[in-house]
Amino acid sequence: MVTNKLNINDSISELWHKLEGWVDAIILKIPNLLLAILVLVTFYFLANAIQKLMVRFLLRKVKQESVKQIFSKLAYGSVILIGFFIALSVLQLDQMLTSILAGIGVAGLAVGLALQGTLSNTFSGLVLSFLPKIRIGDFIETEENQGFVDGINLWNVTIRRTDNEYVVIPNKNFVEKSFVNYSWTQRSRIDVKCRVDYSTDLQKVEDLVKKIISENFEQEDGEKVEFFFTEFSESAISFKTRFWIDATRPM
Repeated sequence: MVTNKLNINDSISELWHKLEGWVDAIILKIPNLLLAILVLVTFYFLANAIQKLMVRFLLRKVKQESVKQIFSKLAYGSVILIGFFIALSVLQLDQMLTSILAGIGVAGLAVGLALQGTLSNTFSGLVLSFLPKIRIGDFIETEENQGFVDGINLWNVTIRRTDNEYVVIPNKNFVEKSFVNYSWTQRSRIDVKCRVDYSTDLQKVEDLVKKIISENFEQEDGEKVEFFFTEFSESAISFKTRFWIDATRPM
């Protein structure tokens, strides 16, 4: 019984000494902890300031809004990450920092293999952001949807359709497949098809159609009103006329 009591007392005494050591270590680390918190708060405000500075001054000549958003977010994240590493160094957690970096490397490899599609969309988002053929506000048409480009980020493109519904499309679909951008040019050529009776004077039809279109839609250099008879069916004669108009979306 005496031996058991001695063992218990020794264990309690050893535990108490460890607790005292931990308390002393925590007290000694309080200045470092406060400094680390100060570093994180400082870098947080610094990241916000740099993000606003980039949007307002450094990227003001960049027309692509998506490029501005991506670069400003990358700058913000980079500054926050630097502040985090400095805070760990202030806390003298260099070994933890090394372990974190090693863990990030292993986790990054695993995540990269598991999220190949997501990473493909991310890379495609970077490509789209620098691609001048698609911009926010453009009217585009894909294989299944058409509408105005509402947003471009690292993962998808958001389109506001003509029925005011929103469609989210993965970025890789734009990089790998074709799409039509109606807003890239200010002038578009349209085709109008009509039919007339067999008893109609065909020359008068052609002259009248060209005259009306020319009076209402001015044709610029290299443009003209074109007229073709396309089909002679049993009940009518079909014709088609082509001419140019100001348009940034399909008619």
